[in-house]
Amino acid sequence: MPPRKRPRPNATAMKMVGALVATARIAAKLTQRALAELVPMDVETLASIEQGRRVLMPDVAEKLDRILRLPGLLTVAANGLPEVDTIPAWAEEYMERESEALALSWYDTLTIPGLLQTEAYARAVFRCRVPYVGEEKIELQTARRMKRQEILRRPAPPTLSFIIAEAAIRDRIGGVEVFREQLRHLRECADHPSISIQVLPLGVTAHAGLAGPFTLLETPEHQYLAYSETQRGSILVRDPNEVSILQQKYAMLRSQALNCEATKDLFDQLLGEL
Repeated sequence: MPPRKRPRPNATAMKMVGALVATARIAAKLTQRALAELVPMDVETLASIEQGRRVLMPDVAEKLDRILRLPGLLTVAANGLPEVDTIPAWAEEYMERESEALALSWYDTLTIPGLLQTEAYARAVFRCRVPYVGEEKIELQTARRMKRQEILRRPAPPTLSFIIAEAAIRDRIGGVEVFREQLRHLRECADHPSISIQVLPLGVTAHAGLAGPFTLLETPEHQYLAYSETQRGSILVRDPNEVSILQQKYAMLRSQALNCEATKDLFDQLLGEL
């Protein structure tokens, strides 16, 4: 059974929980930086939580309760936030982790990875979803996806590795013009110094990614996580043994995919055929 979807808390509730965190920290005579180092977490992340701009996730709330010697107060608050939107809880936490990641390794089978999508391609992908959710929601989803790509423009961007099944490269989602723009964007990204793109070619007799797409992530604290989506759910994997299995799969996929130069040649070939 896929994980239950947890709607996103409203802004007022997030500010109230943030104020609780700040009050408890001040009562413990800790600065934001000192508390962040104890968690550990990025001080900017803690500041965002206290200001009500970032959701306090249950696992972080548990750590704060222990450090601040609270009787489960923040954990109860984090789990009881009022609900107004529909973002899967695991996906929400993953996106927070993604925004500050040191490194990402991404294997995708049916679509171009979200961080490499053009706006038109992302919009076309959302329009393919069934049931149709309407143009207003599609535009909101597209804007969120484009916002996630800000990590590519960080002064020190994460190290990014992508393995994409060739079927995703060849499908003309959104039509020929959208396809052409997306291919050109991929070709440009392939020359970026922090980005590695490899295509897993059609016709291989065996490969390590038959169980589906997944993403590996290294946090600023050098913790390794994995994320995987299904048709109706998503999961953030923290167990070191499970993450290790996916790391082994990714390493094998890199050896089975076209190398980076051959991938660029494929992009050039496909662009030349348009």
